[in-house]
Amino acid sequence: MKDKTANRLILEKSPYLLQHAYNPVDWHPWGSAAFEKAKKEDKPIFLSIGYSTCHWCHVMERESFEDSAIAKLLNETFVCIKVDREERPDIDRIYMRVCQMMTGSGGWPLTLLLLPDKTPFYASTYIPRESRFGRVGMKELIPRVKKWWSTRREELYSSAEKNLSFLRRGEAESGLDLGEELDATTLDAAYLYLVDNFDERYGGFGRAPKFPSPHMLTFVLHYWKRTGREKALQMVEQTLESMRFGGIYDQVGFGFHRYSTDSRWLVPHFEKMLYDQAMLAIAYIEAYQATGREEYKDTTCEILTYVLRDMTGSDGGFHSAEDADVEGMEGEFYLWTEDEMRRLLPKKDAEFAISVFNIERDGNFEEESTRRKTGKNILYLKQSLHRIADIQKIALKELQDYWKTIREQLFTARESRVHPGKDDKILTDWNGLMIAALAKASRILNEETYADAAKRAGDFIIEKVCDSKGRLYHRYRDGEAAIPAFLDDYAFLIWGFLELYETTFEVKYLQRALSLNEDMISHFCDEKQGGFFFAADDAEDVLVRDKEIYDGAYPSGNSVAALNLLILARMTGKPEFEVKAAQILQIFSESISQAPAAHCSLMTTLDFAIGPSYEVVVVGDPTKNDTKKMLNALKRMFIPNKVVLFRQSQTEHPEIARYAEFTGDLSSKEGKATAYVCRNYKCNPPTTNIQEMLRLLDATSQKKL
Repeated sequence: MKDKTANRLILEKSPYLLQHAYNPVDWHPWGSAAFEKAKKEDKPIFLSIGYSTCHWCHVMERESFEDSAIAKLLNETFVCIKVDREERPDIDRIYMRVCQMMTGSGGWPLTLLLLPDKTPFYASTYIPRESRFGRVGMKELIPRVKKWWSTRREELYSSAEKNLSFLRRGEAESGLDLGEELDATTLDAAYLYLVDNFDERYGGFGRAPKFPSPHMLTFVLHYWKRTGREKALQMVEQTLESMRFGGIYDQVGFGFHRYSTDSRWLVPHFEKMLYDQAMLAIAYIEAYQATGREEYKDTTCEILTYVLRDMTGSDGGFHSAEDADVEGMEGEFYLWTEDEMRRLLPKKDAEFAISVFNIERDGNFEEESTRRKTGKNILYLKQSLHRIADIQKIALKELQDYWKTIREQLFTARESRVHPGKDDKILTDWNGLMIAALAKASRILNEETYADAAKRAGDFIIEKVCDSKGRLYHRYRDGEAAIPAFLDDYAFLIWGFLELYETTFEVKYLQRALSLNEDMISHFCDEKQGGFFFAADDAEDVLVRDKEIYDGAYPSGNSVAALNLLILARMTGKPEFEVKAAQILQIFSESISQAPAAHCSLMTTLDFAIGPSYEVVVVGDPTKNDTKKMLNALKRMFIPNKVVLFRQSQTEHPEIARYAEFTGDLSSKEGKATAYVCRNYKCNPPTTNIQEMLRLLDATSQKKL
């Protein structure tokens, strides 16, 4: 690397941009300088969007961006701009919409050709070096575009104008598709669509490639709680179990890979994303809370072990991702041969591991290009340890201890390998998701370690990733907070702080949630039509200012913001928050009604809004056992549509009353811990009896943890 000349990306913080800092391509970061240069030199723009752990981004770099001949063509024809989609989701979202409109599909690397005014006239994803199988290559495309720019520019401008009109039409129509009011039949429609698309054999929804989609599982689990439909619970459990057994799960080091290329959850794309760990931890811990099955608790703990061990920075923030590739070989870090197993483990242990992990002599992993087996294996399970213990007539605890010892030996051996690259930038939105997951797990499992990690991350974001006025930034890395925050940053961090409040009852986290919510409304709310824009009112103008309601790999910002508003309304007793949440459901109602399963996060919000949902205020002395027992009873039970506040009985003017005024008049009865159970702002008489409290919450029939 030292003998190569760095380009402008060497001054950037993004690990993805820095990966391209020694390409012979004359890369520019996104910014006014690049667009001014394009205008001055009368050149179109070559825009390449990707992320650091993207396998095909690495392939395109090796094939084209590191090739001096291709780089020469690019530099002569274009001003070249490289964008990290995780740093600039606003740019990525807009140009991905264009790509999907022009080509019928999307993905990364995302490749756009733009006019100097940012308007796109050509879109593609991965482009090979040479043309093959009907896909135009860089060697052929670049000279063709150079000729078009000289001889057919009017056609390019016409294409660009059509694309801009498409984007602006979507912007103008955002929030104008008012339909009928959403109700429980919308929830039914979403559920029935998922039933129709459920894989009865392997779990999950749809065909390969198969994504975990934990927000879908969370909605279905909440739907089961609402309706009691056993099919809903069966779908959730089969999917969670199949994913945990499959190669999509790192059986040795824990955590989930991005997605499965097949329907069996066997062969993953091996990158690991922080948001997947957060959302899957939430799905597994809620399933544990609902069913009491220890394997869901164990999986949650393993996911969080991975995050706290490998994805947590020294400052407490959580890193973004780990790569799929090692030295150009996808999955190399995670694959094993039979000979390795026999060399590393004693004979008895090796035979057991080979059998349980389904190791094959010639391997079960195939090269993607040739489909030939490599002799290497993805580790996966076919059945649970409970089943293996029954078959082999071994005590379960004995088998679990043996299993743990073998995995620890394999993990130690694997640590000596070259590790995948890590994208260590800290993203506010993804950190918000992980804070929420840790707080929820801490509350349900009574595990303070998780709450401590969540608090440390939350404190770090407030101290280091905000400006002096409290406005959030989107990205932090190497001592620098940068890029004004987007809707997801606010919505997800508010979610994290609300979960932290209900776990710790430290009022500062509720205060933070309220303060961030105020900023979000001030800078993102569409006061004319309702809902929230993705970018703030003072953000950079990137062609259009859009709103998003569809779920992607994780929930949409509008969906999470709506649920936050409902929760804050119940916590503070301020119905104006609920009004704004209702506006979100109303303005997008037509598109939601047309495809409710594409909005599963909003279905979870709608489920809360329709109710029954509850507000519970516990008044008591936190040092006394009766108060601890009452709070623990609330934490154990799966009652997703509730909020819980705590008022210290021994304090005349409790801090919580500053933000939830109605709690100021509540008191303990007979000096005992007392629960006030309210439904839709109407309260039942207070009770000091835990079973009566649970009866009022319709939770007495649920299996206790």
